[in-house]
Amino acid sequence: MVKKIISTAKAPKAVGPYSQAVKADNLLFVSGQLPLHPATGDLTSDIKGQTKQVLENLKAILSAAGASLSDVVKTTVFLKDLGDFNAMNEVFQEYFTDSPPERATVQVAAIPKGALVEIEAIALLNGKQGKCRPS
Repeated sequence: MVKKIISTAKAPKAVGPYSQAVKADNLLFVSGQLPLHPATGDLTSDIKGQTKQVLENLKAILSAAGASLSDVVKTTVFLKDLGDFNAMNEVFQEYFTDSPPERATVQVAAIPKGALVEIEAIALLNGKQGKCRPS
């Protein structure tokens, strides 16, 4: 197995000793993304804006690895308040339109930097993901 670190200036720098993403063979593991603007480090105040920024950061990292949101097979969403689920879900649906990934959503006591949402992802690289349709 070949391991490669993926990094881009188009997403916020890691806030600790971890990588933005790690490629292992044809899998890409993207670290939990915070709703920080990559250039300013600013945090949007509402859940919809934060979810959008998180997904834009995720897109930038996927792009740096030669992938896109359509290659994502699994996500985990961490919410500070499950009461924000519907608003987060509205934005999530705008980004994952055709064949959305598997997803787990959990409420947590706190998220770094005081964020309301964090999302991590796993993507399948090299065009290996097919569209699954019910039979």
